[in-house]
Amino acid sequence: MESLKNAIRTLARQYQPRVVAIRRHLHTHPELSGDEKQTAAYIVQHLKEHHIPFRENVGGYGVVARIEGKNPEKSTVALRADMDALNITEATGLPFSSQNHGVMHACGHDFHTANLMGTAFILNQLKTQFEGTVMLIFQPSEEKIPSGALQMLEAGIFEDSRPQAIFALHVDPGIDTGRIGVRSGAFLAAADELFITIHGKGGHGAYPYKCVDPVVIAAQTILSLQTVVSRSVDPLHPAVVSIGRIEGLGNTNIIPDEVTMRGTIRTFNNAWRETIHRRITELILHTAHAFGGDATVEIKKGYPPVVNDAALTQRTVKTLETFFGKENIEESAMRMGADDFAFFAQEVPATYLRLGVRPKNTPTGALLHQASFNPDEDALETGMTAMSGLAVLECETCHI
Repeated sequence: MESLKNAIRTLARQYQPRVVAIRRHLHTHPELSGDEKQTAAYIVQHLKEHHIPFRENVGGYGVVARIEGKNPEKSTVALRADMDALNITEATGLPFSSQNHGVMHACGHDFHTANLMGTAFILNQLKTQFEGTVMLIFQPSEEKIPSGALQMLEAGIFEDSRPQAIFALHVDPGIDTGRIGVRSGAFLAAADELFITIHGKGGHGAYPYKCVDPVVIAAQTILSLQTVVSRSVDPLHPAVVSIGRIEGLGNTNIIPDEVTMRGTIRTFNNAWRETIHRRITELILHTAHAFGGDATVEIKKGYPPVVNDAALTQRTVKTLETFFGKENIEESAMRMGADDFAFFAQEVPATYLRLGVRPKNTPTGALLHQASFNPDEDALETGMTAMSGLAVLECETCHI
């Protein structure tokens, strides 16, 4: 086994330049959720070059590849990478900046996809040296509801071969390159989308007493929503309610007929999730009625919480320590971010990791979803080593 670990380390180092080139190509040509046609074609091109069998157009533009080792029926381990970009205009100034104006890989999904491709190269080269089968999931539409993970599951991704474990990693600019963050149990929050329309009665801004001002109702609603967390939720259960967009098409002297708002709801506890939805709806309606208006509320359920399987995560930590040393594996805190990997984690034991992409001994730079986000590409060697090592060692220990 030690010789196999050394081979993984060596191949990760050798493939690093090529995987950097793949990442830069993907970064230059980002595609939004549901539009990942060229990204998927690029992935398929590399899989064909390495004679790795695959299925395409799974749950949208999803691609699922398989690498069979010795005794492939013994076990199956899945590795997942998301591949969609965001509606952000890039401001990195990099020579490989996005050529698709207004679209950017500002969440590292280009990094994830390239990392999984490099992992595929490594495992394919070593397939005669480990047992079991590794399933490689290149997933679309992580950033958008309906979820790409859910669509792939509905397309029957696990029907023919159900994995005994699944892994994913996400870049983290708050962790040094060479280090990995992991946590057992609840890790990421559930994420739901909130859509509000405040209905009033528009008119002249000089005569507000003749109107029902939806702007004032909206302002009061935003402030009141903060009490849902502070006064309706057990403080031991983290929760967030944020409004990210408000639009009222009035003018300096025009009170509009309605105001629309959009926001997000983040929770960890499913029971409290339902309570928050009910309280939010009640509060919005009652606030509007109190001012003589009305409201329409829609809450779209998004992703459930990401919960790492305790036993699998314990094995994961031990495996990572053998590759990187205990000093480079840290316990991550719970986060209010979300990931539709949660749907996979509801189906099979899962572990979700945070990959450090901050150059060592430097302050944290741009964060995820910022226009100047630029992860350290040296971390690709760490990511490939981690995913390859986890796949191989878990294949060896899993049994159907």
